[in-house]
Amino acid sequence: MRTLPISAIAFMFLALAACDKAKSPEAVEKNVAAAEQKASNEVTNSQNDAAKDISKSADKVGDKLVDLNNTAAKDAYTIAVAQADGDRKIALAKCEALSGDAQKNCKNQADADYDAAKANAKAHETTEKQ
Repeated sequence: MRTLPISAIAFMFLALAACDKAKSPEAVEKNVAAAEQKASNEVTNSQNDAAKDISKSADKVGDKLVDLNNTAAKDAYTIAVAQADGDRKIALAKCEALSGDAQKNCKNQADADYDAAKANAKAHETTEKQ
């Protein structure tokens, strides 16, 4: 009766001892090569995923920069037109001090300056937009 438990313990001891046994150099070399290949594939896949993510983010940033530049160009136009409008009103008020043809010429000049300022602002806006 005692020999059965003792033989079972001896068998387990031998089985466990075999788990710690060194593998052959060929088996180790094969396992190392497989592990290196798997690690290399994982790194390559991670690099590809990262490149895609960066590319998508860069596209989004690029689009936002274009929107920002276009908004800035539009706002610069609006400001330039407001400035030209203010200058025109001041010039027209000064024209009131004149009479006859001088007043008419003064108002025409104020209107021409206003139109030129608007055209310049529009041209600048167009060149700044993307």
